[in-house]
Amino acid sequence: MAEVVKMPKMSDTMTEGVLAKWHKKVGDKVKSGDVLAEIETDKATMDFESYQDGTVLYIGVEEGNAVPIDAVIAILGKEGEDYKALLDGGDAAPAKADEKPAAETKPAVAEDKKPAAAVPEKSASAKPKVDTASIPATVIRMPLLSDTMTEGTIEKWNFKVGDKVKADDSLADVATDKATMEVVGYEAGTLLYIGVKEGEAAQVNDIIAIVGKEGTDIQPLLDNADGGEEGAIEADSEHIKETAPAAQSDAAPAATSTGSTEDDSRVKASPLARKIAKDKGINLNDVKGSADGGRIIKKDIESYTPSAKPAETAKPQEAAPAAGAPDAKAPVVLPTYTGEEKFSERPVTQMRKAISRRLSESLFTAPHFYVTMSIDMDQAIAARAKMNDVAPVKISFNDFVLKACAVALKQHPAINSSYLGDKIRTNEHVHIGVAVAVDEGLLVPVIKFADGKSLSHISQEVKEFAGKAKGKKLQPAEMEGSTFTISNLGMFGVDEFTAIINTPNACILAVSGIAQVPVVKNGAVVPGNVMKVTLSADHRVVDGATAAAFLQTLKSLLEEPVRMMI
Repeated sequence: MAEVVKMPKMSDTMTEGVLAKWHKKVGDKVKSGDVLAEIETDKATMDFESYQDGTVLYIGVEEGNAVPIDAVIAILGKEGEDYKALLDGGDAAPAKADEKPAAETKPAVAEDKKPAAAVPEKSASAKPKVDTASIPATVIRMPLLSDTMTEGTIEKWNFKVGDKVKADDSLADVATDKATMEVVGYEAGTLLYIGVKEGEAAQVNDIIAIVGKEGTDIQPLLDNADGGEEGAIEADSEHIKETAPAAQSDAAPAATSTGSTEDDSRVKASPLARKIAKDKGINLNDVKGSADGGRIIKKDIESYTPSAKPAETAKPQEAAPAAGAPDAKAPVVLPTYTGEEKFSERPVTQMRKAISRRLSESLFTAPHFYVTMSIDMDQAIAARAKMNDVAPVKISFNDFVLKACAVALKQHPAINSSYLGDKIRTNEHVHIGVAVAVDEGLLVPVIKFADGKSLSHISQEVKEFAGKAKGKKLQPAEMEGSTFTISNLGMFGVDEFTAIINTPNACILAVSGIAQVPVVKNGAVVPGNVMKVTLSADHRVVDGATAAAFLQTLKSLLEEPVRMMI
């Protein structure tokens, strides 16, 4: 009989998995123990083995796709066996049978038994769904004029209902959270509707006006205001594109002035045209406006060619040829530089999703506080050099820190605790998690019973776990059960940093690099090797004095490494 294969739960925090690779295809024979697929969890990519014999009848998930735990990913059974009932879930087949008569009989009942009065009700309810694309009018919505804007206030309407407007006319002045700017309709026609009075505010994307053919029935557009129309959305996107660049300047006063070649601040121009001209180094006095009253708009700037500019710039020279007069300084025009915005996107991996979820929960749930201490590493450096002369494996400074933490945790059990909501668990065993960076994020293998292991043992275990982590071969059991965590960025030359607690641990230690700095010893300034460590602690479990006492013990162990061996 055919059997369903479901997405397994391969770690304690896994909620979904990605089918990284299928090792079998439909029609292949499978034996118990064969690897069916590779599954990417929130912690690693692992082999998924079959627990039954048979033929692959169905594969329900393509490579690269994510599915939740217990979702059907495949079906195994005898060759040629009908498996569709399993996909329907048993109850699906009768349900489909029931759906058909229901679909057939429902309209019949509506036609036979409903009185004629019911028909207008249906048509009334269908009225808002009229095809608004055929209506010769366009909805003007409140545009997003700044990145932080949520609403805008109509300070002044420049037209009233019934007025003819052009595509480049400024319909209204809108006050945002940053400036007062013009709203351009970008549609020619008659102003048919104004939805917001002067002095009133409207949310971004709310209807503020409708422009179209005179006499058009605009009620369907208003009835569909919540859903929004295709044309309205397009118009709104145009508003955003055209008016957003003017977000940093107030609307220019609509005063006519000839201006001069030196100062174009009083030339009649739209804010967008003024900004583009400024970016391109164009003096507005040199541009002829095509809008009403000679007002300069965007297209005038874009179509402007500085062919007449040399003749104009010659005027000051002709006007000031007098002997002894100082030469007029030509205005400095910076070259225009146009860059291209580029970016790339990639899907969020299961590991990154888990990191995001767990660290967000930790930071926003556990009240963190931080205690930093400087440690003199001179004796630790000397001791490590002597140990590596005889040790079977090379011992690192991280191994020293891990061993010292294990010893200190036995003396300060409050640091080796967990907050469990209605109780605080104080762990008598010491399991230390070691954060290991991999391409997709961070993995935390656990050195269990670290207080009872030698430095050589710890060093060998850390190296093995680091290799497995980079090869995505860590098993869930190797990453569970930590009571304390260490995050070491010293190998990157980091001076100091803080880490987010790896819940349910109460604390995490951030370890920086060893820096050569001047220190005071016996009243003299001498070169020293100093390492800073910062303890992040959950204030629900640990108090400041307790954290400081733990760091004092850690400091004494690292400054006199022989104490770790006792």
